[in-house]
Amino acid sequence: MTDLSGLIPARHGKAVPLRRGEVIEVINTHGNQVLDTWAFNADDISEAMSMEHTRSVNSRIYVKAGDRLYSSQRRPILRFLKDTSPGRHDILLCACNQAVYTELGCTSYHRNCQDNLLEALKEHGAVPSGVPSPLNLFMNVRVGPDGEVLRSAPVSRPKDSVQLAAEMDLLMVFSSCPQDITPINGPTLTPSDAHYRVLAGA
Repeated sequence: MTDLSGLIPARHGKAVPLRRGEVIEVINTHGNQVLDTWAFNADDISEAMSMEHTRSVNSRIYVKAGDRLYSSQRRPILRFLKDTSPGRHDILLCACNQAVYTELGCTSYHRNCQDNLLEALKEHGAVPSGVPSPLNLFMNVRVGPDGEVLRSAPVSRPKDSVQLAAEMDLLMVFSSCPQDITPINGPTLTPSDAHYRVLAGA
């Protein structure tokens, strides 16, 4: 049964409350879009999904269906239930911010994932103490033989999706990454909309 569905607009963010046990399906509608993804404890926003702790507990630099993702308190915060994509999801890199686009040559304001997170949380009256590193869904990042971080265009396809289950009451935030200078959102350098559905508990 589907309880809620909605749009994650290109270049913008969206916050979605989840109850413990609910499942959110994130749909890469056009196949090319990276979605920076955060999860916060709805009762204590200082506890957030942590890529550092997820890497430490799982002893891997990738995540895949069947994994748990962990909070800054080293507690399970999400379960990665299902993945119809080729499985490229980054847990190494930070969210883009204005400084990134300045480095890339922008001389005026550029929408960015950090600001998308803060805007989406503000709509729910929440102000984080910092910006955690996100789970970058559908972001094609590999590690080279000498430890290089290699950023490539997505390998996801239209309508590919993942399902994540809440391990506690959460405020989820997604940013449809605004990157349009490098090909992280595909060779056309065009960010696009994505969609989500909140499903009854697994």
